[in-house]
Amino acid sequence: MPPTLDLSRTRHSKMIVSPPRINLRRAASYNHADRGPLSSTSSRFSFNHLLFSPPPSPGLPALVPTRPRQASGSKLLPVRPSRALRYLVWISCVLFIYYLTRLTVVRRPVVRALSWTYHAHNEYEMVEAEENLPDFPTPIAVTDKRGRAKWTISIPPSYDFPLSTGQYADLAAQCKEISERVQALHSNHGLPQTILGPFSGPSLDDRHFVDVKEAKAEGLLRGWSVKLSRVGKHGLPGNIIGESNSAQSTEQQPICHKSMTFVLESADAGLGKMLMQLWTAYGIALNEGRAFFIDDSRWAYGKYTDIFLPPPSPGCRPPPRHEMTPCPRQARHLVVSSATVGDVLIPHQAAIPETAAATAAQKDAFHLARKGYDALFHLNAEDAAYVSSRISEFATRRTDSPGNSKSTHPGLAIGLHIRRGDCHPLEYQYRASYIPTDVYIERAREILETAFNHSAPHRAEDTAAKKHSFLVLASDDPTVYDSEEIRRSSIPVLRAQDRIKLASKAAIHQAKGEPDRAVMRKFVDETFGWEGGFFASMFHHLGTSGVGGKNGAEETPNADSMRLRSLIGRAYVMDLAVLGRASDVVVCTVSAAGCRTLGVMMGWDRGIERGAWVNVDGHYGWGGVEF
Repeated sequence: MPPTLDLSRTRHSKMIVSPPRINLRRAASYNHADRGPLSSTSSRFSFNHLLFSPPPSPGLPALVPTRPRQASGSKLLPVRPSRALRYLVWISCVLFIYYLTRLTVVRRPVVRALSWTYHAHNEYEMVEAEENLPDFPTPIAVTDKRGRAKWTISIPPSYDFPLSTGQYADLAAQCKEISERVQALHSNHGLPQTILGPFSGPSLDDRHFVDVKEAKAEGLLRGWSVKLSRVGKHGLPGNIIGESNSAQSTEQQPICHKSMTFVLESADAGLGKMLMQLWTAYGIALNEGRAFFIDDSRWAYGKYTDIFLPPPSPGCRPPPRHEMTPCPRQARHLVVSSATVGDVLIPHQAAIPETAAATAAQKDAFHLARKGYDALFHLNAEDAAYVSSRISEFATRRTDSPGNSKSTHPGLAIGLHIRRGDCHPLEYQYRASYIPTDVYIERAREILETAFNHSAPHRAEDTAAKKHSFLVLASDDPTVYDSEEIRRSSIPVLRAQDRIKLASKAAIHQAKGEPDRAVMRKFVDETFGWEGGFFASMFHHLGTSGVGGKNGAEETPNADSMRLRSLIGRAYVMDLAVLGRASDVVVCTVSAAGCRTLGVMMGWDRGIERGAWVNVDGHYGWGGVEF
């Protein structure tokens, strides 16, 4: 009998005995030797033995206890991390390819041309529609290649330069409107005006504005190439003074990087107001590094070079005319006209103060105008020679005694600038009329008494200096020179210049000869003179019929009218030149632009600080440019 197996000493005292019904045959699928002959493909080396292993024996317990399965809902990740990573990489690649495709494919910019509906009180309603460039000057909203809202200005190259005053005014108002709308698209997602609240105007640095040159390079202004080929490279030229000064070498000069063009056109016929605006604009352009040009295409006084010398050459030529825009303030090539001069000069404006005390704003505006005066106030050669001789004549009179002997105690030359016409004083009691001439003469007498009123040892010297003192008078009213106040003045009165005089009716009759009233003669129109002073309405109708042109427009003056207007302008600037350069003290009314111009000509130190510029129109100080 075979020995029995003793399992009592084993570690496991118990064992599981399988039931007899379990078939213990070896499965052929788990034994490679019993599977028969292998095929040619199965005989090759394979990893199947690593992947397929027999299941554990159902009759034996697991050596290592297995963890219980968790429910599918309790898993943190529904898929294996490797599969999630593959999905993430795949999605990232798709997005990256889409982004590269969008960048490489040229997107055509969208142009939203604007049509404007006008309402009362200069209000504008903007309507946007995707279409080609309009055939009139207007701001346009555009969408660049990245889909961002921008705006620029479209001025067709076929338009005349400069635009009319009304067109510049409309463009300035429309620029504010479109700047507001584009800003709303970026910061408030296109909320309407009623939600955004009132708009205060575009800032000096609107980052959503695209200059015309850049907009053209980016394809935002389509269709201009055809128009430019029809009108030339620079469009219709106008009459820019700085360009005509160097016409022979214009093509060799580069185009200015930045420029400012001042358009000499205004409904106000006053020349002093225009000079203050022109000088201040030049000072601003100089501070901003802009080349400065002047256009006199429609100036009421004719050609600029008939009165003044051309402005200093900037060494470059003006840009194409359709790149000159009146707004916004940051535009590379800015056009300043009477309609937009306020937008440019308001930050530098010095209002007329109620006291004579100088302020920082006054001084800043004064120095800007002074820069323009030093660069631009140069008369033509003929008038400049006359002014120089007149100033020398007055300087000699101050030192010569009646016996032509030189005096060691020169007198004072006190200038009087008396403005009448359509300019009325600021002082309340005279605002409906004019300040009397006696007020000017009395102030001049006070100045003389203050200057030559020393103690007894110097009394003889003061008396001699008073004898050499005189008044230099300039007025727009020819009757002032022959007025009773001037004739009975104890101080001699001389004209500032007598080269060009404004005639009165009496002077015209005297020149023509008084007609014999007993003899019948052919009827002629009544003669008009400049009695009362300079009036803008009379100036605009000078040499015209006064009935207006076609469709009620102002009649275009003929060549004779322009010649007369030019003579009036020359007389005005010669008066200013003599008063400003020959006078020791100037007495005038600050309400007149010519008076403020004389202050600039005399200089800040001498005129304002030391009191050589004297105002008799109330207790006001020097004021800057007006609009």
